[in-house]
Amino acid sequence: MSDQLRSLVDHPVFVYLTDGRTLVGQLMGYDQAANVILGKTHERIFSSTEGMKSVAIGVYVIRGETIALIGELDEELDDQADYDEMKVEPLDPVML
Repeated sequence: MSDQLRSLVDHPVFVYLTDGRTLVGQLMGYDQAANVILGKTHERIFSSTEGMKSVAIGVYVIRGETIALIGELDEELDDQADYDEMKVEPLDPVML
């Protein structure tokens, strides 16, 4: 996976972790074990009773084995989403 991350460096990414958390941030770097460093990171917390909350984290290091999905974030589409009114069930953890 680490070779596939090369094109995402310095771009905004969406990361879904195996524990069900979702993070967005700028991919600053990675290593051969697919551990990644995100900058300007925010955790997105979803709820079925209220709109999404975004918690600023800043620089965040993620172990590669905890990443279920990572991909480039389309900021234009992301800006169009009305997360304040979006009520959804949180994602379940992923069993690998």
